Amino acid sequence: MQLFYNPSLTPASTQVLFEKEESRHIIKVLRKKVGDVLDLTDGCGNFYKATLESSNPKQCIAHIDSVEKQPKPAYNLHLAVAPTKLNDRYEWFLEKATEIGITQITPIICDHSERKIIKPERYQKIIQSAAKQSLKAYFPILNEAISFKEFITISSETETSCFIAHCEDSKKQSLKSQLKFQKDIIILIGPEGDFSTQEIDNALANNFTPVSLGENRLRTETAAIVASHSVAFHFENH
Repeated sequence: MQLFYNPSLTPASTQVLFEKEESRHIIKVLRKKVGDVLDLTDGCGNFYKATLESSNPKQCIAHIDSVEKQPKPAYNLHLAVAPTKLNDRYEWFLEKATEIGITQITPIICDHSERKIIKPERYQKIIQSAAKQSLKAYFPILNEAISFKEFITISSETETSCFIAHCEDSKKQSLKSQLKFQKDIIILIGPEGDFSTQEIDNALANNFTPVSLGENRLRTETAAIVASHSVAFHFENH
């Protein structure tokens, strides 16, 4: 199944127009013809069936035949992850976390962050590609990069279960033991140099629970994937 993404679609849509790049892919690469049926999503929970009406490789058109609302995921996972020094590692995390299942991603700039500039347009393309490949109706939301302090302030005002995964030798519970039946979850993952002591103290003062992701010391992107999978696995078995 080849899934196409068009954010302009709504359940009331009767027609969809594809941009030049996607039109060329549909007509020249996939060799679709007038009358062929395409599968689409708006990334907001709906799958669409559409019949190709025009085979113009510069802008093809399809008629919406049906729309089917998909059930929402069993949980909402928001990962706040510090950008990695090597950008390709962060992009790998984005791709795999999208495949596993994640609701929101926020790049956070920390005291020990070596990279403070991100490429949101490229990140968005990676997320969209991974979501289409894994046939998801709900696409993760990529938020703007903000400081650790700003994120903590915003998160403390929600009713979400908040966790911080850090490497300091202090009392921590395993993430698995803390999940229980919470469905709205935030997990903080720090940079290569970990969170600073001041950042950890700030998080704990704002009702973040310190958690461990296992006995081994993990890279930032690996820790984020372990956290994503731990939450997904927990809800698959409850």
